[in-house]
Amino acid sequence: MVYEHEIPKGARLYFAKEARLKRRIEHIASQELYANGFEEIVTPYFSYHQHRFIENENDLIRLSDQKNRKLTMRADSTVDVVRLVTKRLGRSTEHKKWFYIQPVFRYPTSEYYQIGAEVLEGKQSIENLKIIARIFEALGITPKLQLSNIKIPALLASEFGLGLDLFKNLDVDALLAQTPSWVERLLSIQRAQEIEELFGIVPEAIEKELIKLKELAEAIEYENLLIAPLFYAKMRYYKDLFFRFFENNVTLATGGDYEAEGLEASGFALYTDELIAMIEKR
Repeated sequence: MVYEHEIPKGARLYFAKEARLKRRIEHIASQELYANGFEEIVTPYFSYHQHRFIENENDLIRLSDQKNRKLTMRADSTVDVVRLVTKRLGRSTEHKKWFYIQPVFRYPTSEYYQIGAEVLEGKQSIENLKIIARIFEALGITPKLQLSNIKIPALLASEFGLGLDLFKNLDVDALLAQTPSWVERLLSIQRAQEIEELFGIVPEAIEKELIKLKELAEAIEYENLLIAPLFYAKMRYYKDLFFRFFENNVTLATGGDYEAEGLEASGFALYTDELIAMIEKR
């Protein structure tokens, strides 16, 4: 029996103070993004292509169109923005910076509101990080910022024949048992200045990626920052510099450099519901 007041588990309901806070967060973010040359895009709730980029396809809510072709509810906005701008809107716009304010949906009945942005012209994580920092400053919060480089665990997995699941789950004991001693030092790094201590010790390919991580940390000038060289993001398109903002183990934003539809690009997403919950507690 379903009572009249019930909503599905994972569905969202905003009213009064919470709805007002949601609108304030969206307003602050959109004004900052407009000021930095972004235009807004709203993508369809339904997609034929989400399965190509979602790590776990069991997260997708599956449906069929009028011709009985398989489609899903939108589970990730990045892939649809890139595909629609490059494949559908390519002849009508040359604009490269887009943002969106919309929910994504995961099986069976979960919805998550996001504010996201994509820059479809090279790797721009430094500028994106500065935008997020200004949005958070306007909201009066300074969460921790974690910087990573997805190429480092990918190189280690390839070099030592390891499964990426070891990095996705950060199985420390298994990693240390199957890799050289310097990997333990990679695991312990937390500050940008500690990276130089590994120069000449790690392989040249790893050192190159560590330098990129160090340069990103120094460029952003964010005090509440830590380095996690072996963190591996569970999204198929992230393959380079990656970042996340979090507080009390709750992720508030993620982003980084990626490749999609033959483009080098960068983007980020702010998780509206987590931001609302954190600000309300304060």
